Amino acid sequence: MRTRIVISLVASVIAVGVLNAQSSTKIKHVQLTKTSPASGEEMFSHYCAVCHGADGRGGGPAAAALKTQPSDLTRLSANSGGTYPELRVLETLSAKDIAAHGSQEMPMWGGLFKSLGGTDRDLVRLRLVNLTSYVKSIQK
Repeated sequence: MRTRIVISLVASVIAVGVLNAQSSTKIKHVQLTKTSPASGEEMFSHYCAVCHGADGRGGGPAAAALKTQPSDLTRLSANSGGTYPELRVLETLSAKDIAAHGSQEMPMWGGLFKSLGGTDRDLVRLRLVNLTSYVKSIQK
């Protein structure tokens, strides 16, 4: 029951931005879809691109509706002295460092991945590691 509540509450945060006819930004709430934990690229496409954009630069369709603009994920290494901040990214995704999100608008993926993986902690960890690795692969 708790898992369903978490999924319902957090799924409402996961949004797809669309422009309506009046050119104001609206958020369309969508269900959390299950993806392959083996594919960081697939997870990024389904979970991150809506805000960070398909290219990771922060220009996703929902970005305009957010109070805090999404980070340019392609510049994480450049902004960290040329070294990819893998641990920081992993902690941000797993919600161990809430302040790293900048705001509460970014979903807490660790909890969401846990809801997808049930009690399998290794599966949750695999999702977090593979998504972190994919973000590393898009560094400029």
